[in-house]
Amino acid sequence: MTITEKILARAAGLESVRAGDEIMAKPDFVLAYDFPGYTDVYFQQMKEEFGIDKVAEPERYGIFIDHMVPVATPKEEELHKGTRQWCADNGVALYERKGIGHQVAAEVGYATPGAFVVHFDGHISQLGTFGTLAIGMRRNVLEAFVREKVSIKVPETVRVNLHGTLRPGVMARDVFHHIVRVLGPSSCRFQVLELGGDGLDGLTTEGIQSITCLAMFTGALTAIVNPEGERLDYALERAKKQLEPVRSDPDAHYSAVHEIELGDLEPIIVVPPTPANTRNLSEFVGLDVQSGYLGSCASGRLEDIEVAAKILKGRQVRQGFMLHVIPTSHEIMAEAGRRGYISTLAEAGAYVSTSSCDFCYGRIATMTEGQRAVSTGTLNVKGRMGSPDSEIYLCNAATVAASAIEGRIADPRKYM
Repeated sequence: MTITEKILARAAGLESVRAGDEIMAKPDFVLAYDFPGYTDVYFQQMKEEFGIDKVAEPERYGIFIDHMVPVATPKEEELHKGTRQWCADNGVALYERKGIGHQVAAEVGYATPGAFVVHFDGHISQLGTFGTLAIGMRRNVLEAFVREKVSIKVPETVRVNLHGTLRPGVMARDVFHHIVRVLGPSSCRFQVLELGGDGLDGLTTEGIQSITCLAMFTGALTAIVNPEGERLDYALERAKKQLEPVRSDPDAHYSAVHEIELGDLEPIIVVPPTPANTRNLSEFVGLDVQSGYLGSCASGRLEDIEVAAKILKGRQVRQGFMLHVIPTSHEIMAEAGRRGYISTLAEAGAYVSTSSCDFCYGRIATMTEGQRAVSTGTLNVKGRMGSPDSEIYLCNAATVAASAIEGRIADPRKYM
């Protein structure tokens, strides 16, 4: 069996399952972030439509307040107030102002190797870095709030083996966008993207999180990696539940297997208006840009902040360019501060703010018509960061930093 099949078999109380089986599986953890029309509606539906005053096994649930942080209106604070009250009434863990929930979920132990986790949002897939099967169920996650088990069809798995090592200036973000380029944006539709190969050893845990976080843009339900080395150690130290880590069998069946040579990659840029429009960075060097965003659940971790600080050390952000650096969590920000990265970025002219989802979805630092941004955010669709007539170019953190110096899209390799 694949690691996915093993995890779902245990969650369903079965000896084995195969792709295509329709099962009822009990999530080890049910996670959510509060957002208008989402959690507030679920809390109301639970009581009014299902007659549920309190969730059973509250230790299985976790709620995050990471959007609309800080609040800008009384209505936003009212939403958070309701979430706090629901968590208190139900005895459910609440994580507020700790950072972006998908990252914080790993930090506080929901990334338990071998666990089955459900969430509304698909970017929870980054817990797969630690051998956790974490699936974004969209509105179907309501089932996990009102029933012990959720209905799920066991998915097929696409295996991508990474080989070799990255060259300077190329980061894990480039690896993911290259996967989309060679496999296609629908290549893993309704399947699990499993990463493997000797190339994993040369990537950091944070880099692998960037790849697994973005799995939905291959059409995948989620992404997962067999837990080994520092990834396994990190997860086991924090795990909220004692489970036996599992791994795919050598003879596991995959719907497809792909091989990628990391040494062949160069920095990549994803051109608007879709996350599938992958091009080599060199094709767009010199294009004027007015804004830069280094952050999000995909790419605001310590290695991203470090590379930006190294590039900007002793240099200045170009006059008129707006560089926003938003660490993915407070834990990451604190460590970046201890290492001196935050002061380096501030001295260079970057605007550094505490962790929030708001920069990624355009609530803060919005652009107006005709402006362009280089971004490590998750999406580059029209209107994602303000005006539908602005443009977002997705790239790695090094490219954002280099572009901030020049005020135009720049190749970071000359600064490294």
